[in-house]
Amino acid sequence: MKWILREVQRQNITGLQWIAGEAWATTKTLWENFGGLLAGTLGFAMRGADVIPGLKQHLMSLRPSSIHKSAFLTEFWEETFNCRLNGSVNSHSHMGDNYLDRLPCKGTEDLNDVYSTYSDVTQLRVSYNVYKAVYLVAHALQDMIKSQVHQCLCLYNLFPLLPQLIHYMKRANFSALGEKVIFDQNGDPIAYYDLLNLQRMPDGSLHLVKVGFYDASSPAGRSLVINDSVIKWPVGKQASRSVCSDSCPPGSRIARRKGEPICCFDCVPCAEGEVSNMTDSLECSRCSENTWPNKGRDLCIPKTIEFLSYHELMGIVLCVVSVLGACISLSILAIFFTYKDTPLVRANNMELSFLLLVFLAVCFLVGLLFIGEPSDWLCRIRYPAFGISFALCISCLLAKTVVVLMAFKSTMPGSNVMKWFGPNQQRTSVLLGTVIICVIWLLTSPPHVNNNNTDYSATIIVECVTGSEVGFWCVLGYIGILACVCFLMAFFARKLPDNFNEAKFITLSMLIFFAVWITFIPVYVSTAGKHTVAVHVFAIFASSFGLLFCIFSPKCYVIILKPEKNSKKNLIQK
Repeated sequence: MKWILREVQRQNITGLQWIAGEAWATTKTLWENFGGLLAGTLGFAMRGADVIPGLKQHLMSLRPSSIHKSAFLTEFWEETFNCRLNGSVNSHSHMGDNYLDRLPCKGTEDLNDVYSTYSDVTQLRVSYNVYKAVYLVAHALQDMIKSQVHQCLCLYNLFPLLPQLIHYMKRANFSALGEKVIFDQNGDPIAYYDLLNLQRMPDGSLHLVKVGFYDASSPAGRSLVINDSVIKWPVGKQASRSVCSDSCPPGSRIARRKGEPICCFDCVPCAEGEVSNMTDSLECSRCSENTWPNKGRDLCIPKTIEFLSYHELMGIVLCVVSVLGACISLSILAIFFTYKDTPLVRANNMELSFLLLVFLAVCFLVGLLFIGEPSDWLCRIRYPAFGISFALCISCLLAKTVVVLMAFKSTMPGSNVMKWFGPNQQRTSVLLGTVIICVIWLLTSPPHVNNNNTDYSATIIVECVTGSEVGFWCVLGYIGILACVCFLMAFFARKLPDNFNEAKFITLSMLIFFAVWITFIPVYVSTAGKHTVAVHVFAIFASSFGLLFCIFSPKCYVIILKPEKNSKKNLIQK
């Protein structure tokens, strides 16, 4: 350090913040020679004691009469007082050319009259460790004597008992000058260091001031304590950064930079579904299946349960539309029942018209089964009710169309076609097919509720799954076949004579039906969660309104607003 500081001084480099290791943090010779450079230095030093009782008095009691026993003390005495002791063992060439010119020591020299590092007891660090070490051996010997194995010890021949002595030293537990002396399982003392700051006092002198400490026995994160307000930094300097990168806050993890020092890193936010609740976390931990990170990604919170609820705006609107559609259907049914004896109602297959209106009201009300929190029984009712109600509606239209078509074809001489399309056959055609498919579906693999939390999202989607995809698509396919047959029949019968022919209205309603459900399929597949359910309900309502208004609005217009046209003469004028 002397060579380094000398070169720094020669190059006139100033304003540096020095961080001293334990090896030279308390070396006074460096302060004396390079105090201008080192003022403001921060450094760690082994733990010291403010005072060791009796040490200073013992050191100051040294007299010339007692120093001949040690070459070290003799040399120290002669160098301190610049004199020569009679019979000195230090009369060698390395003492310098002027050694023989020194005057003999008078014997009245007193260490109280001079200053030396020998008598300076303000920084008792190494001495304090020696003090504790001596007491450690003493306590270990005392414990050995107290044991039954070693009732008597020969203090002049302890080498054979050294392993036992070390065993008792590791188990030592005592206090020295108020500090507890203990050792860990490896026999190492608990790490404790003072954080010192070299400060220049008002009189120009330099002193080490304790500004913090490190205690390995403290809880994690509290081992290092620094009193910033006491620190005096170099002139014009403030606290320096000790790392290349700022600490990573909770919610992120450390990503080391390749080829750079270990203190250089990037803070990477935790991935979806992961959290970290510690500063400078090396890894993020994944949340459990039913939890999800909060916005800061430092805590796992329960996932939000999602389904199409009656209490949200979309659910309320769909409920209102469902009830409104059912009320309109039943209102038209009431109108038709009131005017059931009029030619217009009688001419349009009154029985099938009543059934169609009832089934359309059921279709509107089926939409309510798709709203609210799903359950197994609700799922088992929802899809079959949807399939059966629409199949019955299309079957009614198909029956009406076939009756109109066959009514004209059966006028040919010898034709017995109409016997296959009487009232009983019409009712049978309504119930054919759909119920069988739904029963097979429910018996083999019925729909059930499922909590969809496999996707990495903050919600658990409570949804009805079809159970058997084959059953679901068979129902849709059966409805589609009925609709295609109905469309073809209505298309062929659209130009048949008679004013009561409603085939052209059925054709228009089937076109709307196809447009709605063809659009529904890609939208249904591409959406998720409650929006999938909302799309399904919207398709039900749109197709139901298409059937209701296309088929029954012209008749209601004549019955209510143009009653003069509701006559047998007007209906058969062609």
